[in-house]
Amino acid sequence: MIKHVVVLGGGYGGLAVVDDLLDKDIANHIEITLVDRMPFQGLKTEYYALASGTASDIEIRNQFPTDPRLTKAYGEVTSVDLEKKQVCFLEGDPLSYDVLVIALGCVDKFHNIPGAEMFSCSIQSLSATRKTNQRVNDVKPYGTVSIIGGGLSGVEMAAELRESRPDLNVRILDRGKSILSPFPDKLQQFVRVWFEKHDIDMVNGVSVSRLEEGVIYNQGEMILTDATVWTAGIQPSPVVQQMDVPKDPQGRVLLNEFHQIPQHPDVYVVGDCASLAFSPSAQAAGAQGKQVAEVIEAVWKGETPKLGQIKLRGVLGSLGKKSGFGLMGKKTVMLGMVPRALKSGVLWKSRRHFG
Repeated sequence: MIKHVVVLGGGYGGLAVVDDLLDKDIANHIEITLVDRMPFQGLKTEYYALASGTASDIEIRNQFPTDPRLTKAYGEVTSVDLEKKQVCFLEGDPLSYDVLVIALGCVDKFHNIPGAEMFSCSIQSLSATRKTNQRVNDVKPYGTVSIIGGGLSGVEMAAELRESRPDLNVRILDRGKSILSPFPDKLQQFVRVWFEKHDIDMVNGVSVSRLEEGVIYNQGEMILTDATVWTAGIQPSPVVQQMDVPKDPQGRVLLNEFHQIPQHPDVYVVGDCASLAFSPSAQAAGAQGKQVAEVIEAVWKGETPKLGQIKLRGVLGSLGKKSGFGLMGKKTVMLGMVPRALKSGVLWKSRRHFG
């Protein structure tokens, strides 16, 4: 019998689970505990703006729900004991659960490149992003900031930094033939032209072999830099990495059709730690979180869950505050002010819903 539901992580996925459970009758009959390091949700899709200096800390966070049926616990999760059904912390006593939702998000993946973790800045956590903000904005006028990784995060970071610091030399390094290589050619071309117009240097075909203080090595070539931001890959939370359960090649946990670990059906995995049919994103985590709440409710009622297919609306990206790009479905490309306005609207809706 379900008595205590513990949700690890107050990001897009974990908060979607909590929010939906509080909307259901089940919340009146069980205990719900939300565990996080911070007393608020960091809006991770906007961390690039904080790092660049165009948004303040308070603009990119939401307070967690206040509800008498919800207990909030704060601390650093170190491991999950699936046999004892306990969550262990860096400090304090373990927390027992009947149902566990793991929504701990991701960390940078450095691909075993020497010096990458030590000599680059991150935008994967709010704490790390604050440090990146200071490092990047302490670069002297006409200095150089290098961004490693030409995906969505790297592109948004480069564009926002150009808006924040027009005096800096901004460079984006990518191993592919073009930035945003998974996207349609039309979208790639639009962003490349925007970058050229705004003096953002694009260096493609780069194979980073190691980092040192002030130096990025492209195999034998030395690329000098004043600050380096890493956006070249992610991997699941270290807590999930340690778990002895089946995983996909990216280290994400393999799940059944109800988002449960098959060997431990009382444990659900949501978001960046879950092996899903689409790329990790806030939208995917939120949609999956809603389904997990439905399954928990059905199990509590002794019913068989009935889930539909998760359908994502698309991807939106920003190029500063006045331009952007979007991909709706697999083929519909949007460019310019409209997708940027849509992204601002999504952020407003998110803050209004949870905040």
